[in-house]
Amino acid sequence: MPWVQCLCQETMTTDEATKTEGEVQAVALTERGEDITPAQDRGVLKIIKRPGSEDESPMIGDKVYVHYKGKLANGKKFDSSRDRNEPFVFSLGKGQVIKAWDIGVATMKKGEICYLLCKPDYAYGSAGSAPKIPSNATLFFEVELLDFKGEDLFEDGGIIRRIKRKGEGYSNPNEGATVEIHLEGFCGGRRFDCKDVKFIVGEGEDHDIPIGIDKALEKMQRGEHCILYLSPRYGFGEAGKPKYGIQANAELVYEVTLKSFEKAKESWEMDTKEKLEQAAVVKEKGTMYFKEGKYLQAVIQYGKIVSWLEMEYGLSEKESKASDSFLLAAFLNLAMCYLKLREYAKAVECCDKALGLDQDNEKGLYRRGEARLLMNEFELAKCDFQKVLEVNPQNKAAKSQISVCQKKTKEHNDRDRRIYANMFTKFAERDAKEAASKTGVERVAEKAACEKGLKTPGAEDEEAEGHV
Repeated sequence: MPWVQCLCQETMTTDEATKTEGEVQAVALTERGEDITPAQDRGVLKIIKRPGSEDESPMIGDKVYVHYKGKLANGKKFDSSRDRNEPFVFSLGKGQVIKAWDIGVATMKKGEICYLLCKPDYAYGSAGSAPKIPSNATLFFEVELLDFKGEDLFEDGGIIRRIKRKGEGYSNPNEGATVEIHLEGFCGGRRFDCKDVKFIVGEGEDHDIPIGIDKALEKMQRGEHCILYLSPRYGFGEAGKPKYGIQANAELVYEVTLKSFEKAKESWEMDTKEKLEQAAVVKEKGTMYFKEGKYLQAVIQYGKIVSWLEMEYGLSEKESKASDSFLLAAFLNLAMCYLKLREYAKAVECCDKALGLDQDNEKGLYRRGEARLLMNEFELAKCDFQKVLEVNPQNKAAKSQISVCQKKTKEHNDRDRRIYANMFTKFAERDAKEAASKTGVERVAEKAACEKGLKTPGAEDEEAEGHV
């Protein structure tokens, strides 16, 4: 009878209601859910609750932001990001979450809410996840895709990668590796380059390939197909690329497929003789890039010398002398590159290492002084320029820089004095305004309080004497 049914529903416990709701949702997903597994084995079923607002879906490696509620098949909730009032963030397709999520979230659009029914093989399997998720549990999720963005390869916003097809294996090209790629370059929606090319990582510029591609290739796997968004720093920079009609400081987009690669020898695979021979080659290459204003490319070449020779031990006297000579040149040239790139702290670090090899090196002292001056460390910079003059009293540039340091120091101190003077003046003006704005009643009250305060000690003395 209807009323009996109604009564039963009213007297149903919360656990029973939850269980019923969970079972209903599981049945609905089983009957109407779309199989989104690559194997089409119905291991992950999906129903869209609310369609997304955009057409694009996240790609492998994208950082995704979601809200979710997770329930067991009986309807019992085991987790919820909404209860914590904090979105859950993970990198898609990197194995940071259960397999069902990597599959399911990849099918969603921004703003979409969906239900996912996940069989044990795509969730926590026979191991479960104690204490909340038992062995071989089928899980039910409600997931909302809040946002997603590409992977920031170097965490400086300069190279953003979005993977369209994942590569094979775990090996990546290293600096100096020979790679074979297919690429297409775009600027403002216009395709300006399309080619298959073979080159050495770090020397892409020789084939009109920007440094950002060299850098990204070291993070790619064989067969990977990805989209790369390059900032001007990792593109063609301030020079642009007239050959392709690229203006200065243009943002670029490349589609790159890594077809094959052969890794370069690692440092431990080379003997001292080979390292010294290669150091001469890359030093010349780095100097060529530097003269062309391609400072990031030059950094790569000079950096190879450091990686090969800085920790090399057991050298003969002749080898040690050659090694120190290459290292000194590398550190000094790196410092110059970093000055050009406005990375002054790195310039100071390289100068320190150069001066560790030759404490009176004129170029090392001068370049460290330049970097410190640009970092507003005027006194330290002045000390460096004074040391330059001790080494070479005829260095006119150092004399000039000392004057600049003194001038900058005075300007800095004068500015500080003005700031503090203005600050104290403002405080005084504010106090004066507050005093002037007080009403007559407030002033009378203050005066009475003051007089009362003055009388109180005497009164306390009299009371104390009487008591004694």
